[in-house]
Amino acid sequence: MGTVNGVDLFLLGRALMKIGEAAMPEPEGGSGRHGGSTRSVLIVAGDVSAHPASAVGEIAERTGLPQSQVSTAVARLKEAGAVTAAPDPADRRRLLVSPAAEASARVAAVRETSVDSALAAALDGPGEAELAEVAAALDLLARRLTPRTFTG
Repeated sequence: MGTVNGVDLFLLGRALMKIGEAAMPEPEGGSGRHGGSTRSVLIVAGDVSAHPASAVGEIAERTGLPQSQVSTAVARLKEAGAVTAAPDPADRRRLLVSPAAEASARVAAVRETSVDSALAAALDGPGEAELAEVAAALDLLARRLTPRTFTG
């Protein structure tokens, strides 16, 4: 087994989140990075993918995000065409959020965007061999450890 411990893994996860955020293409008409809100949108997208037909309160409970932040993220995902929201048949006051049946143009653009530039910047000018080695390791980890989501 390797020597990576829980703290190393946590810090690696944070570093990978920052690289992922740097690699995200700007939405059309975007006015700069959304920072924490991008993170919230991705967290909510992953949760909705894993738990279709969830109410905002349920998503907030699972993710640990404030309900207002989840509502904002859901609105952004709806605007991007990544999710749909329909009234809960059991309680018409609640909306149930699910992944959209087909990928929107925005989701397709995110999926098609390479992380190479952001990864190279994070590695501080790697050679081609190092960049390829790290990219291959990330590809393996992504295939083995992450569910298919809106962006993956």
